[in-house]
Amino acid sequence: MEADARQPLLAGDGPRPEPEEPSPSARRPRGLFLAAFAATLGPLSAGFVLGYSSPAIPSLRRAGPEPLRLDDGEASWFGSLVTIGAALGGLLGGWLVDKTGRKPTLMLSTVPFVGGFNLVIGAQNIWMLYGGRLLMGLASGVTSLVVPVYIAEISYPEVRGLLGSCVQLMVVIGILGAYVAGLGLDWGWLAVLGCVPPFFMLLLMCFMPETPRFLLIKQKQQEAVTAMRFLWGVDQEQEVEENEGGDVNQGFHLAILKNPAIYKPFLIGLSLMAFQQFSGINAMMFYAETIFEQANFKDSSLASVIVGVLQVVFTAIAALVMDRAGRKLLLLLSGTIMALSCMLFGIYFKISPPSPNNSSNPDLLTYLNPQSVEANSGLPWLAVCSMGFFLIGFSLGWGPIPWLLMSEIFPLQVKGLASGMCVLTSWIMAFLVTKEFSSLMLVLTPYGTFWLFSAFCILSVIFTLLFVPETKGKTLEQIEAHFQGR
Repeated sequence: MEADARQPLLAGDGPRPEPEEPSPSARRPRGLFLAAFAATLGPLSAGFVLGYSSPAIPSLRRAGPEPLRLDDGEASWFGSLVTIGAALGGLLGGWLVDKTGRKPTLMLSTVPFVGGFNLVIGAQNIWMLYGGRLLMGLASGVTSLVVPVYIAEISYPEVRGLLGSCVQLMVVIGILGAYVAGLGLDWGWLAVLGCVPPFFMLLLMCFMPETPRFLLIKQKQQEAVTAMRFLWGVDQEQEVEENEGGDVNQGFHLAILKNPAIYKPFLIGLSLMAFQQFSGINAMMFYAETIFEQANFKDSSLASVIVGVLQVVFTAIAALVMDRAGRKLLLLLSGTIMALSCMLFGIYFKISPPSPNNSSNPDLLTYLNPQSVEANSGLPWLAVCSMGFFLIGFSLGWGPIPWLLMSEIFPLQVKGLASGMCVLTSWIMAFLVTKEFSSLMLVLTPYGTFWLFSAFCILSVIFTLLFVPETKGKTLEQIEAHFQGR
């Protein structure tokens, strides 16, 4: 099996070099965990970017300079421009990660992070705010691609699930950090705080190695040995096959799409990202404050913190059990919980009569009036419980695992391009769902919208059963061999 996994990807490519991963008794992985921590400061920064708009928009409206006072339309663009920048960042990151390497790409991402926050801090008009958010999104898109790839390539199979899941864990910690900091800081000081994680990421990554796999395909064998020694504590030099054909990463050409090791994981990766966004996560987050208000939570900012804590706790649980339970089981469990939660949400909207407006979301119809609250006080709590179970389900599987699988299933030859397309798909879908959610609620009715999300969650369960392979405990080369049918 191991010998088969080392066969060439395509005829004529020549033998592919791969690091010989150390036996469990030989591992001293302190360097691995340090490198993973340094890299995940990128997702922490991206999470802070995503959470920043929630406290910053009210702060700008309340205490910002007159040119920066956002109306509803401007506030919508202030929040959603990040997703457009992130989609562009996915394409840029996919190119950079193969051309310059995983480590340099990650270090370069700190420039738009810090530049974006500084543009917001010094903003004189609304267009500078937009520019800052676009730069933050660009950096977030790059890190959402390169960090999972970097961690997957430096990890050995027994901890790859744990460390790979820490990408999503750090994202939700960053979101929660923005919510908590927003309770005491205004929009300007919050932006100053946002510069701290990327600064420390840049500082730490200066001392971290490039991934051994990338160094080997660039024929830098001695550097790869040094990197393995730092990451895994292996003192002896590993015997690595020489690549007689030069750089195996020969770029993309249409012929490789006929190879099942290329098109199968590519289609799976794109589908996972689409199902993740069509699960309704952004809709659920969009409506969270209203749901808590209807359940008599007076402080909507505190409600956001509660949502953030819930995501952090259960994403951490998912990370801890990922390498024991496996990716496939957690995806199935997650999809089932989300399908039931969205179904309950639809029932909640179906039995709740509408009223004309709502304080948190004035552009949406509100589907629970005060009379119905008094008549049946259990209805808002049905919504709160549905949302809580949905977030638990998402955090256990469909939150972290698509990003983890993206970093595991693509061959080195197309990893940058394929991962870039997955990131592009994810962020474009996120933008469309966020921007068109209000229209969807009006066209399909609220209960129809959430039943549609429930249907997508059911489809995701079926898709996982039929097409998603289990990658737990396998090397990246064994995963590639699986798609080749060997």
